[in-house]
Amino acid sequence: MDDRSRTLLKILVERYIADGQPVGSRTLSRASGLELSPATIRNVMADLEELGLIASPHTSAGRVPTAKGYRLFVDTMLTVRPLETEPAAAEVAVAGQQLAPDQPQRVIASAAQMLSNLSNFVGVVTAPRKAGVFRHIEFLRLGERRVLVILVAPDGDVQNRVIFTTQDFTQTQLVEATNFLNTHYAGITLEEMRLRLKGEVDSLRAEIAQLMQAAVDAGSEALAETTEQVVISGERNLLGVQDFGQDMGSLRRLFDLFEQKAQLLRLLDNSSRAEGVRIFIGGESRVVPFEELSVVSAPYEINGQVVGTLGVIGPTRMAYDRMIQIVDITSRMVSHALSQK
Repeated sequence: MDDRSRTLLKILVERYIADGQPVGSRTLSRASGLELSPATIRNVMADLEELGLIASPHTSAGRVPTAKGYRLFVDTMLTVRPLETEPAAAEVAVAGQQLAPDQPQRVIASAAQMLSNLSNFVGVVTAPRKAGVFRHIEFLRLGERRVLVILVAPDGDVQNRVIFTTQDFTQTQLVEATNFLNTHYAGITLEEMRLRLKGEVDSLRAEIAQLMQAAVDAGSEALAETTEQVVISGERNLLGVQDFGQDMGSLRRLFDLFEQKAQLLRLLDNSSRAEGVRIFIGGESRVVPFEELSVVSAPYEINGQVVGTLGVIGPTRMAYDRMIQIVDITSRMVSHALSQK
């Protein structure tokens, strides 16, 4: 595609994002400043349509970008200025005051609401993933061959599991095992415990090895039952979006996505594996199941470790430069708030 075609596509996308109306050749001629005849512009638009970058709605002679056209625009034509130079900077900074260090769940809820308010679309944040690490393990005898395993995570979360053992342990033996495991294994991941158990099982006393295996199994079971949660704010904003408001079928599918959450979590999990802001544009992959939907997302961290993802969900016709700025600075604010000691 030559420079002329790229310029006209860029202008068409920007005008459609701003106005929400199909863009005609006359509008492109005026906005481009290029000395091109209407016939030349129509020919370029025909070429862009043949490439699948724009489409012509049945009710208009103008053109609108396709998901493929948005993707090319975002990847090669979009310029995102530093947020500090934008009017949005003050708005984001004021909203960010909600993210003062607090309980993690309150920070997450505030971040989702902040993203929704600033974007006027839907804000989503996945709750921090639980690390498979426990700072304290304790065993209590409940009865013959019945033991209560108490697992305390670094964040203070407590999980209790009742296990059944092949032999009957006295409380003295359980205290001894508790002290041994806390001295030698506290603070490492369950997977590391599992690997060390395999390597050290011959040198460990039988009861210690059995209880250590029980602790690993109970911890893994507890983590498996702790399903990752996603906080969603502003779904009703989509009712006022021109692109969705007249299509009840699209709205119904979108609200099903928010209600079921599993697909949404898979989408956001893709974002957590990459650095910085990512943009998913509807219809281009299985990640985004809807042609008219886009997601701008970024991972956030706690003390340098990626633990979750946040983002904005809205129509493909969104101001991507502004959404990138909002999502980027919000991820940094959340990371800072949750990393406070």
